[in-house]
This record gives sequence, structure tokens and C-alpha cells, in this order.
Amino acid sequence: MLSKIKTLYNQYPRQYWLMITGIVISTAGGSMIWPFLLIYASGKLHLPLSSVAVLISVNAGTGMLSSFLAGTLADKVGRKVVMVFSLAMNGIAYYFLMRAETFPQFVMLMIFIGLSNPLYQVGADAMLADMIPSEQRTDAYAINRIANNAAFALGPAIGGFLASTSYNLAFYGASAGFLIYSLLLFFLARETLDKTLSETKTDALAGQIQITAGYVQVFKDKKYMAFVSMIAIGLIAPSMVWILMAVYAKTNFGVPESMYGWIPTTNALMCVFVQYSVTQVTRKHETLKVAAAGMLIYAIGAGSVALMTGFAGFWLSMVILTFGELTLIPTASKYVADIAPADMRGRYMSIYWLSWGLSRTLAPLIGGTLNDHLFPQAIWIGGLLIGLTSVFGLTVLKSITQSRAALRT
Repeated sequence: MLSKIKTLYNQYPRQYWLMITGIVISTAGGSMIWPFLLIYASGKLHLPLSSVAVLISVNAGTGMLSSFLAGTLADKVGRKVVMVFSLAMNGIAYYFLMRAETFPQFVMLMIFIGLSNPLYQVGADAMLADMIPSEQRTDAYAINRIANNAAFALGPAIGGFLASTSYNLAFYGASAGFLIYSLLLFFLARETLDKTLSETKTDALAGQIQITAGYVQVFKDKKYMAFVSMIAIGLIAPSMVWILMAVYAKTNFGVPESMYGWIPTTNALMCVFVQYSVTQVTRKHETLKVAAAGMLIYAIGAGSVALMTGFAGFWLSMVILTFGELTLIPTASKYVADIAPADMRGRYMSIYWLSWGLSRTLAPLIGGTLNDHLFPQAIWIGGLLIGLTSVFGLTVLKSITQSRAALRT
């Protein structure tokens, strides 16, 4: 067992494991408070949940817009700089959240967090792609997700205990997690951006607006943009589950929060203990084929919620949904890393994460409209149909890609 661990450790650079350690620290810290943030804000502001939920929309929308800036900064300034800045700003924001007293103060801090979050995510994905060769990226992204979900499974349990005593303790824990990781990166990590590639690109584009020119090149990559569009559409289905299933279960079937909390915990634990095994299967198959399969499982998981009437059923839907997550996410990250030119990885990653932000912004709007104008189960039927649209698009993209490859040979 120890020899296997040592072999695995030696397969990747030390800085990769530094990032994994930091992810555990920061994610455990952030997840101490994030699941309870709306409860905290509702009690602090004495506003209905529907009004306080706007804070999450503000955060998601700001993060979506920030994704553009994140990619350019990661490609021009460097991966390490944007990651350290993002983590430090998050730590500071969580510290001040416990001192916020008014709705505008909460909004400003959620904007602050929304602006800084994509900087880390895009920078980290680009740094990982810089360090890890293509044939090892699927496993590397899978390990990254295992670490993230292990911390996410731990954080809410600790945060819930701390919050029951004092929310301030949970906020201190969240702030400390981000700040500790930022210091680890600042003192121990090296920059992985190849500045020679970046400088050559800058010389070639002298006299042009760098941000616009960089993204124009990404948008001209029709194959990549088709992939990102299908991902954005497909991710609406699981986003509906994550955002709306808790309210749906409680309102229509009386499932309390204390019991429902085990459902996201199941997701996190599956990501820890099952992800690597799933990846060993998916890595043997063509990327777009795996992505389509993952989206299909996502769609089935979302659609299955319409059939469920109690905790066990909703738990089963999450299990199905999680297998879609385990199949799709590491594969999609590898696809982006492989298709992106070395000096454009930050911007390619930022467009990819923009698709996540778009799906998270649209999911509650679509689901709420279906619920209010049709009937509650329409949320999940709509999620199924949207997910199947993505599956169809990815399948067509795979066929076109294979046809063009055959013509070239």
C-alpha cells in the first residue's frame, strides 16, 4: 500500500501536491460557512429567503463576467499571481462577511467573492495543464476532484458544529483556510507560465487590444466553442438539482434540512471514494464519447427527481447524478487542456468556466418558471430534456470530429 502511494506521489511534480494540500485546506475552510450562508444572512437581515437568495445570483453572475478577465490575467500576468490574489481576497471577504449588517454590504462582499473566485479556478487549471503532460491529465484532474470533495465532505460537518456555537468561529475558519493556502502558494510555488510564449504572442499582436484579440482567437475555434456551448446547456440539469431539489423536497414532501443534508454529503463521499475507479474506465475511451455519456447520466439523474416522493428517492437521484459528475468533469477538463494552445490555456479555461457560470445563472430561472407556470415536477422533466439536448449536440460534435479526422488520413 505504501509503495503504491509513493509511486503515485512520484508520478506528479511536488507543486501539484502542494496545490492538492492547499485545495483541502481552502475548500474545507470555505465549505464551513458556504452551505449555511443563506441561513446566516436571513437571520442577520430578517428578510425572506427569496430575497436573500439574490445574493447567490449576484455572486454567480459576477463570477461569470470575471471569467473573461481571469483568463487574460492568467495568460499575461501569470498563474501563481492570480491564484494568490484570489485566495487572499476570499479570505478577507469571508472575514468581513461576519461583520456585514445590511443587504448592500452583503451584496458588495458577494460581488467581491464573485470577482475573485474565477481567478483561482482558471489559474489553477492552467497551472495544472502547464505541469502535467496530456496522458496524465485525466488522472491529475480526478485526484484534484477527490481532494476537493474530501474537504467538502468534512467542511460542512465542522462548520455546522461551529455555527451552532457561534457563526463567528465558522467565518474565522473559512477565512483562515483561504489565507493559509495563499501563503503556501506565495512562498512555495513557482510560476508555470512560459513567458517566452507569452512574449512572442504579445509581439505578434503589437498595436492590438490584447484582451479582445486573445478571446477572438478562442471564439474562432468553432470545435471548442461548440463543445463549451453543449457543456453550458447540459450543466443546467444538474444545477437545477443542486439549487432547487432541497426546496422542492421540503415544500412538496416535507423532507427536513437535517435529513436532506446527507444527500450532498453522499455526493462528496462518492467523489472521494469512487472518482478514481470511474476515471480508470473513462480514460480508456474517446473524450467526446465519455462527455456525452456523462451528460446522459446527468440528464437521467435530474429527470428521475420527478418520480421521487421521499428522502430515499431523492438520495437515489443524487447517486445517479453523481455518476454523471464523475464521468464528465475530469474528462471535460482534460479536453479543454488538450485542445488549448499553451499560451492560451488561461483564456480557454476561462471560457469553459464561463459555461458553468451561465448554467448556474439560468438553472434557477428556468426551474422557477417551470414550477410557477406548469407544475413542480416540470422542473425535472425540463432538466431531462435540456440534458438530452446536450447529449445530442456532443454526439454530433463527436461524429463531425471523427469524419474530419478520417478525411485528413
